[in-house]
Amino acid sequence: MSGHELGAFLRARRSRVTPADVGLPTSGSRRVAGLRREEVAVLAGVSADYYARLEQGRETNPSGQVIDAIAGALRLGTDARWHAYRLAGLLPKSAPAHSHDQVHPALLQLMDAFPTAVAYVINRRLDVLASNSLADALLSPLADRRRMVRSLFHDPAARELFADWHSVARDTVEALRLAAGHDRQDPELAAMVRELITDSPEFAALWRDHSVSGLGRKTKVFNHPDVGRITLTYQAFDVQAADGQYLLVGTTAPGSTDTDSLALLGSLHAAGHRDDVRPAGS
Repeated sequence: MSGHELGAFLRARRSRVTPADVGLPTSGSRRVAGLRREEVAVLAGVSADYYARLEQGRETNPSGQVIDAIAGALRLGTDARWHAYRLAGLLPKSAPAHSHDQVHPALLQLMDAFPTAVAYVINRRLDVLASNSLADALLSPLADRRRMVRSLFHDPAARELFADWHSVARDTVEALRLAAGHDRQDPELAAMVRELITDSPEFAALWRDHSVSGLGRKTKVFNHPDVGRITLTYQAFDVQAADGQYLLVGTTAPGSTDTDSLALLGSLHAAGHRDDVRPAGS
């Protein structure tokens, strides 16, 4: 385990917690954003030298008790806390993501049974592995619907399709950063991150922020060129039979104009060929 990843994460999160947030006095000038290392050490009940070694990557075997205490001092939420545990090597390693890109036929059948909902299966790299017809129609403006992260930052059509592109970009990078904690040996994920850091200043800035969040429940607004504005509420579900796969289901509010627009979009695209997204070579 390389302690540098954990150290970078702790430094980034420490910079966001102010003394006032944790009940410490704020008198005098401060040369650092957020808490000082010594203050985190006091709050976590560890020595200042030990905490400094953690941030510098010189201490690579912290205990769960130490990580839990530091997580409390830095006010980490659930996703960020588990991310810290993964970076510290305190959780079992996940199976390589590429071994789970095959979507089970029963799940494909289930997605087709959602005639009024957008549904697709993704992996931790947020690649779309399979999609139903409404999802195909919704994402049709994108040149590459499979590699969603690259499309989000490289395809100009994505900035038109997603009404609040900046929020979607932030949520995407936070989910990808969380995935990197799961699959730290995934060469495809690492290569994608390196490419995007080099090619996209916006991605690079978001990645440096070290924020993490799960897919969870999200609301997204689309500006589709065929039917206009559609608002969908997405819910993510773990695919229990395939570690690292998630089923995303997007629905409209019952009786809303969004429901009518989504139905119209489905009708407009029904005459075209269904282009299910599958892993290469399947």
